[in-house]
Amino acid sequence: MRHALPLLLLLSVCTCVRAQESDAYLELAEIAHIEQKIMVPMRDGKRLATDVYRPKNVDKAPIIFSRTPYQFNGYVDGEEQTRTYETALEMVERGFAYVVQNERGRYFSEGEWDILGVPLTDGYDAIEWMSSQPWSNGNVGLLGCSSTAEWQMAVASMGHPALKAAVPMGYGAGVGRVGDFMEQGNWYRGGAQQMLFTSWLYQVQHDPLAPKLQEGLSQADLQRLSRFYDMAPEYPEISSTELLATLPVRDIIKAKQGPTGVYEEMIMRKPNDPAWYEGGLYHDDMPYDVPTFWFTSWYDVSISPNLALFDHVRENATSQEARDNQFLWIAPTLHCAYTRATQNTIVGERSVGDARYDYDALIYGFFDKWLRGDSPEIIDTLARVTYYTMGSNAWQTTTAWPPPDVEMTDFYLSSQGNANTMYGAGTLVRSASGEERVSRPDTIVYDPMNPVKSYGGNVCCTGDAVRGGSFDQRVMEARNDILVYTTEPFAEDTEVSGFVESTLYLSSDAKDTDLTVKLIDVDADGAAYNLDETIQRVRYREGYDKEVFMEPGEVYEVKMTPMSTSNVFKAGHRLRVEVSSSNFPRFDRNLNTGGDNVTETEGVVARNVIHHSAEYPSVVRVPIR
Repeated sequence: MRHALPLLLLLSVCTCVRAQESDAYLELAEIAHIEQKIMVPMRDGKRLATDVYRPKNVDKAPIIFSRTPYQFNGYVDGEEQTRTYETALEMVERGFAYVVQNERGRYFSEGEWDILGVPLTDGYDAIEWMSSQPWSNGNVGLLGCSSTAEWQMAVASMGHPALKAAVPMGYGAGVGRVGDFMEQGNWYRGGAQQMLFTSWLYQVQHDPLAPKLQEGLSQADLQRLSRFYDMAPEYPEISSTELLATLPVRDIIKAKQGPTGVYEEMIMRKPNDPAWYEGGLYHDDMPYDVPTFWFTSWYDVSISPNLALFDHVRENATSQEARDNQFLWIAPTLHCAYTRATQNTIVGERSVGDARYDYDALIYGFFDKWLRGDSPEIIDTLARVTYYTMGSNAWQTTTAWPPPDVEMTDFYLSSQGNANTMYGAGTLVRSASGEERVSRPDTIVYDPMNPVKSYGGNVCCTGDAVRGGSFDQRVMEARNDILVYTTEPFAEDTEVSGFVESTLYLSSDAKDTDLTVKLIDVDADGAAYNLDETIQRVRYREGYDKEVFMEPGEVYEVKMTPMSTSNVFKAGHRLRVEVSSSNFPRFDRNLNTGGDNVTETEGVVARNVIHHSAEYPSVVRVPIR
């Protein structure tokens, strides 16, 4: 997902001195052959700018390859100095060659840029080129987080024989369709647009009218130019909160005089548009045959589809060797923030304890095994799944995800029609019928001009519009358009680990609307910390290949996209869900008209009724260990 610059052994930003004078560069020059601005030809003749750092004391080196849409020019000066040399030094010291390349159309690479670096063959051609170099041992591994991860899966599906291992981190924007998830690279969740890409593209997409270098320049000229001309545009600063509030959605970037590019075309695509299947996304009908170490995090924007992809590949990889060598790591952090864990890791405003880990040992150990043929103990003894459980604040291991010993437990929504706000009487009960279950429906009056604001959550790349992580939701739960349902306090510590499923029964006076669910841990003092959240655009309740609108008075079953977590509800804590019809601007607001929602500027107020009775058993299914 191109949402944040990679943070772990990758291309990220820092404030430092000019790169050619840095300590890392001087150390690197002593032990590495450095070749910059090699223009690697693709099959259509376009050339991609590539830097190679390879150890002087190794004749045939294994290769770690990162491809990125971001600037990695080692001569950039100022606040956005890249860490290219520091990353290269770490790899060369371990005997790896490090190859970093810009996608086509980005900075010094030729051609026209499209999101995910279309055409897909660029990745294959790059692997072909580097694996055939006289200094290569013929083995290539892929490494990256976010934008340097999302392209890995689709390229792996092409089956280049030199590609021996992949380590994608925070890779959700490369997942098109997997199982029940039709996210199309994090563009959607449940058919609602995730607005992170609107914010991200405002800051990233290159305007096609911007000045470019002429194609065909020599490597020497490109090296010279890179010392004083970095090709990086400066975008006017703007508040993401202001940006994302603009209507119509299609004209958000245009209205702020931002760069033109792919946004205006992509925003018009529906979830099952054929164009999603022509680019660099990975879909679950594509082959996969590469040993892979998948890194995810609980507060990443795409944790559920990320986990679903791991499950899919583990079960469906082409060879038994690949199926047996899929590993999953789940950290309690935000997007690509693994190394930000501390002795007291705070995610949002909730402490999740000491979540540190030696990621270098894991990653380089994995590459040692698959690129060199070594047998590092840390990898040979690695559990199939390692995950961090919040609440108990401890790492755990299991053989599969979800853990095989979880039991799906039903909690049914219940109230006397008064579940609005945390001061209402909404409850979650174990029985679909019985004396403790009351069934007067609850009503949300949803005004798209006054949507429920996103507060914390599993987000990325929305600037000042949304802060990611876990926050006390009581400040939100005073709103009358949020329904609150809570269990009785747990008598003992209770672990919830896996996918959380929910089914709601809805009637509405609008043709279309959204339903949102938020999963929460309420502590003994009443603080309500969010764990995950989801949304469903009701017109897509029967599938993403068609739109089915509602009729007044009819009750409709709406199955929500699964949420995910691992959390111990301590004795005395309670499990809570919030139900509403908006979570903005993490997701675009449904204007409730039944129109395209993209070119419209006016909405209608929807009166949405949540039913919970024996006939309409609205339920949350929770995986309890």
